[in-house]
Amino acid sequence: MNRPDLAAPQPVHSLEARYYTDPEIFKRELNGTLATTWQFAGHASLVRNNGDYFAFSVADQDLFCIRDRDGNLRTFYNVCQHRAHELVSGTGNCKVVVCPYHAWTYELSGELRSGPNIKSVEGFDRKQICLTEVRTEVFCGFIFVNLDPDAKPMADWFPGVEKELRAFVPHIDDLEPLEWVEISERCNWKVSVENYSECYHCALNHPTFATGVVKPETYDIQPRGYCLRHTTECQNLDRMSYPIDTEASEHAEEYSSWFLWPAFSFQVYPGSVLNTYHWRPESVDKVVVWRGWYTPAGVDSDVIRRLAVQDRGTTVEEDIHLVESVQRGLNSRGYRPGPLVIDPACGVNSEHSIRALQQWMREAVDGVNGI
Repeated sequence: MNRPDLAAPQPVHSLEARYYTDPEIFKRELNGTLATTWQFAGHASLVRNNGDYFAFSVADQDLFCIRDRDGNLRTFYNVCQHRAHELVSGTGNCKVVVCPYHAWTYELSGELRSGPNIKSVEGFDRKQICLTEVRTEVFCGFIFVNLDPDAKPMADWFPGVEKELRAFVPHIDDLEPLEWVEISERCNWKVSVENYSECYHCALNHPTFATGVVKPETYDIQPRGYCLRHTTECQNLDRMSYPIDTEASEHAEEYSSWFLWPAFSFQVYPGSVLNTYHWRPESVDKVVVWRGWYTPAGVDSDVIRRLAVQDRGTTVEEDIHLVESVQRGLNSRGYRPGPLVIDPACGVNSEHSIRALQQWMREAVDGVNGI
């Protein structure tokens, strides 16, 4: 009698719906995944001069980045050490940081400088009071922070990415933001990240991207460290939906992307055009995706403007409908996680990248040690 092969491999199934719908899991991510990984803060052009600052938030924590008197870039929690008032908002420049509540004043390096009548307090030692600093790195002109003081550097998380990115965008140090496109999606942030991290759906759902930007049959995504590396050839030049500079770099006729777990991606369109994604989770079922477009010194460009408009009207709009439909489906009582389509040969019609991504998601939520 024939017996089933007990050693036969079993398909890898997608994550259970609770990873995307449970508010407690989202709360765990705010305190874990999003607080212990490298998160995008802003572009270095925002803090070009000493005293320049900008406020932002990561994992429900308000922070601000500032360039001190010695030209060092620093990030602090945006809270006064006196009575917890926020210190700054928006962007600006200052000689010292003054709390709007009681005028406690801090040096740009974070130390308390003065406060009204503090000398009358017996035993008061202002040298013991300092703003709480956050780990900060500049990566190709982009500022990243990590709330974990013991986090390993970005080079350990994303080996080889900076060198490779510079090969695709040789002028990256000269780039500044031209425009930001803010997209609100009614879905869990991981649904949106997963959608970005496979092109199994591209030919069916992104006709402009699939016929006027890339050749889907050459698309592949491979994990490397905590990076998902997207590669593909650009579409035939006579079919491209925008004019490309084929001399921009040795990779000008390629499309590439480096997704940096958990919530940022550098994306290089044919012609060495840099575009970035930044996912900002707001609740268990809402995420805001910021798409940045860059030019040398932020100088206006009709080509980049038109490409941004094309992208917003096609790929972005198409993806909004997809991810929001998925979120509704995850709340269905009828959903049973199906097997991922994992082709040993990889390629565009394989979800091997989703297997890696969901493993990181599972490890982060369930407490398995990562890097």
